[in-house]
Amino acid sequence: MRRLSSSSDLLRTGRRTTTITSATIALTSSILTIIIISTRDAKWRSPRAAAIPNFHLPMRSFEVKNRTSVEDIKALRLITAIKTPYLPDGRFDLEAYDALVNLQIEHGAEAVIVGGTTGEGQLMSWDEHIMLIGHTVNCFGGSIKVIGNTGSNSTREAIHATEQGFAVGMHAALHINPYYGKTSLEGLVSHFDSVLPMGPTIIYNVPSRTGQDIPPLVIHSVAKSANLAGVKECVGNDRVENYTKNGIVVWSGNDDECHDSRWSHGAVGVISVTSNLVPGLMHELMFGGKNPSLNAMVLPLMKWLFQEPNPIGLNTALAQLGVVRPVFRLPYVPLPLAKRVEFVKLVKEIGRENFVGKRDVQVLDDDDFILVGRY
Repeated sequence: MRRLSSSSDLLRTGRRTTTITSATIALTSSILTIIIISTRDAKWRSPRAAAIPNFHLPMRSFEVKNRTSVEDIKALRLITAIKTPYLPDGRFDLEAYDALVNLQIEHGAEAVIVGGTTGEGQLMSWDEHIMLIGHTVNCFGGSIKVIGNTGSNSTREAIHATEQGFAVGMHAALHINPYYGKTSLEGLVSHFDSVLPMGPTIIYNVPSRTGQDIPPLVIHSVAKSANLAGVKECVGNDRVENYTKNGIVVWSGNDDECHDSRWSHGAVGVISVTSNLVPGLMHELMFGGKNPSLNAMVLPLMKWLFQEPNPIGLNTALAQLGVVRPVFRLPYVPLPLAKRVEFVKLVKEIGRENFVGKRDVQVLDDDDFILVGRY
């Protein structure tokens, strides 16, 4: 490299540097001006994440999501909305939970809803929720279909929970319509369209809890998705028949109507609370053909279960049968003493052998129950 030998050389070099720097700045400013002008009229698009080829990954996401076909879910006839038992401190009693699920398998239930209304998903953190879905899949996924309740009134939460549920292996998702805040019919369609692409899905319509009916217009619209397995319908058998006549699979969401739904209105089966207590009888009711006498025998039990909002009656009954500890997460509290005495009579009339568990049914004292507010 040539060394600078005089002050005049330094001066000339400095001038050239200054000239080049000014020209560069001017050129850069011109480019920025062109970019700004050209982007003013362009439509803004969110940046896209990098697309990573998935051929080298140990497991592809679609292999998890599509492990169970929608047709497998559509064929289910007896689905139990399984109860979640608790320890005295309010944590999950997984030993009692596993025993309950095993009883469902032994008596012919084909699937369980994990963390639904009956399972008190509304009282769980999402961590608890997804853990229980994963636990159920891990322990029983080869023997029974696991349907995770990953619905929410927030579309964002529903999407995230459903992704996690399928990631831990659930076979299908249960989705309720947004409650409390509610939304328009167009909003309902958009909400369900956001979660349906992830895997087999059952939509749950229960206006008494959400404050908003999902009308047939919405169901017929989202039924275009290949992932819609069907509808858990609580409005009644006229609505059930509206769907079944149009080729949409329906499960009765009302135990006291499920016999007629199944055998007179085209429902494929029931998503049942009562089957927690008498899974064998509910299996016979869904598989054995029309049986008005059996239906009449279990109707008083169903009416007793739903005299207060579910799962109050079920939680009380399972504690009286000795298959779960008498622990309630607030705001649920047990049925009063007089109602517990009624349950003992019902068990004797229907036959103790038809109920889960082996201990004699007990009335239980008020002091036997543990109410947990913080867990």
